[in-house]
Amino acid sequence: QVQLVESGGGLVQPGGSLRLSCAASENIFNMNSMGWYRQAPGKQRELVAVIASGGTTTYADSVKGRFTISRDNAKNTVYLQMNSVKVEDTAVYYCNAIRRLRPYWGQGTQVTVSS
Repeated sequence: QVQLVESGGGLVQPGGSLRLSCAASENIFNMNSMGWYRQAPGKQRELVAVIASGGTTTYADSVKGRFTISRDNAKNTVYLQMNSVKVEDTAVYYCNAIRRLRPYWGQGTQVTVSS
């Protein structure tokens, strides 16, 4: 059972920056992939960014050029650097890990973009 704990959410003004962290209970090098998803009120959960075991990254079109996913294998932690945030980025952000084709989820962290 992989446990994921997100942190770093909060209130940020439009155009500002925020960095989310996801600490895993196991070696993330063994994960098929790790990623970030988000869910806004009344909407379905959607992919934000994913980093595969080989390092390949994938981003939603809505965050390309603004968000960056990265990982620190030594700390078993994945990050999401959010720059130039917009009001529409407001959502609960969830960390996801895939190990042996089985998905694991964190509890989520709220990000609110508002002036």
